[in-house]
Amino acid sequence: MKDFSKHWNGSKSPRKQRKYRANAPLNLKHRMVSAHLSKELRQQYHTRSFPIRKGDTVLVMRGKFKGSEGKVEKVYTKQLRVTVDSAKITSKKGTKIPIKIRPSALLIKELNLSDKLREKSLAKYGKAR
Repeated sequence: MKDFSKHWNGSKSPRKQRKYRANAPLNLKHRMVSAHLSKELRQQYHTRSFPIRKGDTVLVMRGKFKGSEGKVEKVYTKQLRVTVDSAKITSKKGTKIPIKIRPSALLIKELNLSDKLREKSLAKYGKAR
C-alpha cells in the first residue's frame, strides 16, 4: 500500500483526509501549518492566510490561552503544531512547559520578514489579485 498519494486529498472520506494529512511529506505539511492574517496584513498583502514561521507575532484565538499574544518559539512541522512564548503552563517542579497549539487557532498579527524569499512570496500574492 502507498505511503502517500495526492489523490487522497480529493476524497470526501474523513478517513482518507486524515490519512492525507498524517502521511504528507514535509514540503506539503509546511503549507498546512498556516494561520489567518490580521485585517491589516490581509489588506496589505491581499491574502487570507500564510505559513507560520519562528519569530511571527500571533494572537491565540481559541482554547485556554485565548486572547494571549506572543512570538512563535518553534514550529513542529511533522506534528502540525506551534509553540508560542505566552502559552506556557507550570509543572509541579515549577518549570514552564510550552503548550503546542494548532495553527488554525492562531491569528498572525506581525510577520517575521527577515527572509527575503518570504517577502517575495508575499509580493507574489499581491500581483496575482
